[in-house]
Amino acid sequence: MTRNLDASAPFRVVFVCTGNICRSPMAEVVFRQLADASGHGAHVASSSAGTGDWHVGERGDERTLAALQRRGYDGSRHRARQFTADTFDVNDLVVALDRSHERILRGWARTEEDADKVALLLGFLPNPTTLDVPDPYYAATEMFDDVLGMIEDATRSLFRQLEPALRPGSRTAAFPFGASS
Repeated sequence: MTRNLDASAPFRVVFVCTGNICRSPMAEVVFRQLADASGHGAHVASSSAGTGDWHVGERGDERTLAALQRRGYDGSRHRARQFTADTFDVNDLVVALDRSHERILRGWARTEEDADKVALLLGFLPNPTTLDVPDPYYAATEMFDDVLGMIEDATRSLFRQLEPALRPGSRTAAFPFGASS
């Protein structure tokens, strides 16, 4: 994917899971902190959404918020929302947390350009052993910490790939995103 970078327009990333209360809020918060810590916060916007509408308007799962807090992140402002086809229009990259989300998102894509925006989070790792971030919702609290660790690793890798295009003087960048089946 090639994108013309306008210095005034941030690169927009949306992370997508099922209900937008566990995995995708974790990725959104981690990504935001990476962008801010690197000095690129003004050049990147991150958000998250769910494929379903069960939790729209709710805070993140308490276990998600606790796992984030234990690692120094603040997820308290999160409110769940649902991904819609229009979400493609306002984002440059749509990051699915597992292959079921990837299939749904590609099905919702109205154009090839929309479909090319979809990538799997774990696909950004150099040698992923799996492509699916497990859903901790029905698991024990410890699983939330394990999932957050996976998300941190993959999100750091994603950010390392994106960061060169965010540097001053970078007007056009080719991103190795999309088509991550």
